[in-house]
Amino acid sequence: MEFITVQEAIEKGKGKVHLRGWVYRERKSNAFAFIVLRDRTSIIQCVVKKEKVSPKLWEQAESVLIESAVELSGTLKEDKRAPTGFEVEVDDFKLVHKAERFPITKDQSTEDLLDKRHLWIRSRELTTVWKVKAEVLKACRDYFATKGYFEVTPPIITGSSCEGGSTLFHIDYFGEDAFLSQSAQLYLEAMIFSLEKVWALTPSFRAEPSKTNRHLTEYWHLEGEEAWMDFEGLVEFEQGLITAICQHVAKHCREELKLLGRDYRDIEKIKAPFPRITYTEAIKMLHKDGIDIPWGKDLRTIEEEALVKHYDKPLWVTGYPKEIKAFYMKDDPDDPRVVKCCDVLAPEGFGEIIGSSERETDVNILIEKLKKAGEKIEHYDWYLDLRRYGSVPHSGFGLGIERVVRWICKLDSIRDAIPFPRTIKRSTP
Repeated sequence: MEFITVQEAIEKGKGKVHLRGWVYRERKSNAFAFIVLRDRTSIIQCVVKKEKVSPKLWEQAESVLIESAVELSGTLKEDKRAPTGFEVEVDDFKLVHKAERFPITKDQSTEDLLDKRHLWIRSRELTTVWKVKAEVLKACRDYFATKGYFEVTPPIITGSSCEGGSTLFHIDYFGEDAFLSQSAQLYLEAMIFSLEKVWALTPSFRAEPSKTNRHLTEYWHLEGEEAWMDFEGLVEFEQGLITAICQHVAKHCREELKLLGRDYRDIEKIKAPFPRITYTEAIKMLHKDGIDIPWGKDLRTIEEEALVKHYDKPLWVTGYPKEIKAFYMKDDPDDPRVVKCCDVLAPEGFGEIIGSSERETDVNILIEKLKKAGEKIEHYDWYLDLRRYGSVPHSGFGLGIERVVRWICKLDSIRDAIPFPRTIKRSTP
């Protein structure tokens, strides 16, 4: 017996099929048992008619509950009343495992669903998100490959901060102080002096006391760093990456996007070049929109949402004040108040998806900035060596995978862009 997937059966359209999977929905009467079967590809309605099967087979079919594992064979036919337009009339049925009564029912609270996340990740919506996410990651890997980048494996246990000490997770490392990484950037910078073009996909950790629908304490961080790349080259690279992601997903995930309520054409239209404004221009736009924000203050969610209302593509905001950005960002020689950095804001109010900059190459400037930030220089001595031995212009970026997935899939919360979300109040299951 050769089993095929539900999607392969739907494409086949008729004839004898052998399927296996889990019971997605079920309802029974005295004469019929209707079972909606799911597997990784799709769902399909199957009907067991009591008068046409043996008593033993009927007994098994009648006893199944949601999430029971089954194997079945039958004749496939088109039926427009069925959920996906086809129905299998079952003539052989095997109950592989009879599930207990499923603890997730209709209209459960968000917290209940998060408590049962290990089961809820089987839902059709979340299964679809995982498929789109897999294609996003594939598009990223393909893009890096076309650009001649090497994938590397930086650590996630570190002895120093990358983005600021207030959001670090501290750990006891055999009696010494250590931290969970906020970013692989500093290590990627070290790698460019041998490989020149490097990227990594690692978990990053931010101890931010945030309860918004766009923050996680643990997320997947796609980061790239390239030697000899200036700021304009960085912007061009990022535009290409976002374009590649959107075009790939629009091509390969049309049905998945439709199920999630997203028109694939919304994503297909995302092509470089993208609109670009400076931070100073952003402040002026916000003032015109009636939002009172002083120059020098970081943009919050409310300001980002107001800005992107003027555009239907990702928005590049460049040249943020140096006081609100990280120590490693290069000062802009044309305006000493700002650094050569760029945040990318997704359209439709989904917020920042990329942070990037040209990196500072002068060791003395880095030391000065670290001292000003109150950091211990000895913690960064290894990093400063990168500027003492063969320093070259270079740039890099970090992209939040879950933030991109949330935007593309049009999700209400970033928690649904990762199988097991970690937030300030949740570390289980």
